[in-house]
Amino acid sequence: MTDITATARKWEHGWELWLDGEAATQVATLDKAEQQVRDYLDTEDPDLDHSAWNVTVVPDIGILGEEVAAARIAKNEAIAASAAAASQARQVVRHLREAGFSVTDSAAILGVSRGRISQLVSD
Repeated sequence: MTDITATARKWEHGWELWLDGEAATQVATLDKAEQQVRDYLDTEDPDLDHSAWNVTVVPDIGILGEEVAAARIAKNEAIAASAAAASQARQVVRHLREAGFSVTDSAAILGVSRGRISQLVSD
């Protein structure tokens, strides 16, 4: 699979899509940029199938790009932490139940509902 990166630069009517340092095509909204790049490549080289190409669109949004990157990293870290917490909660519930604690007592110990304890046991 071929990889290609397009830089998207905001302009009055949407976004200019730049390939290899040159403005190649335009698109009104970023959500359509990947397909627009493929359509452009199909126009430039109609004998080549670009549908399977991995197109990456990088918006040129200045300093905001750093904020976006930091927010994405924080989101991914939160997702990983949530998954780790859920795994740990399942393990603790198993241990509490194996130690003989009732569903009601396990819920009180963990600060969750009895229904949540039942969900964690069955996961």
